[in-house]
Amino acid sequence: MMVIGNPVNGLRWLWISAAVVAADYATKAAMLAAFQPGEERPFTSFFSLILTFNSGAAFSLLADADGWQRWFFAAIAAGAAILITWLLKRGGSAMYCLGLALILGGALGNVCDRLTIGRVVDFLLFHYERWSWPAFNVADSAISVGAALLIVDSFRHRHADDSRPRVPTGGN
Repeated sequence: MMVIGNPVNGLRWLWISAAVVAADYATKAAMLAAFQPGEERPFTSFFSLILTFNSGAAFSLLADADGWQRWFFAAIAAGAAILITWLLKRGGSAMYCLGLALILGGALGNVCDRLTIGRVVDFLLFHYERWSWPAFNVADSAISVGAALLIVDSFRHRHADDSRPRVPTGGN
């Protein structure tokens, strides 16, 4: 397991965040240029591209609110970006830093939408017959993969801690 202890090395992961923001921006711009709102183009029996917008959070949480949620979610993303940058500066395992960098890039990608157009552009849609997963985007994907990496990394550390020999504390 690679551990990055130097604070400067932890910040080197920010290029991944920048790449996520760039990919997210490019794919959303392409969708906005090629699709009309609500337009769907099936690619397989279970996957389509669709141009949709989400003014709420994950799974359209608070999407029907009066507009205050735009600034609320932008403030949460800004706070998360500050915290994640601080955590990256502290360093950690490669998996931990990669997870944080992906989450940071995804949060920044979605907050750019919130600040510029007031809602998040979503376009990836998985479906089966009458069921469909809520549409999402590259930023959402990066956040999900980053969160999964943080979870896996936390178990790796727990497992490594459990393998250390136990020292009896007495009490017999």
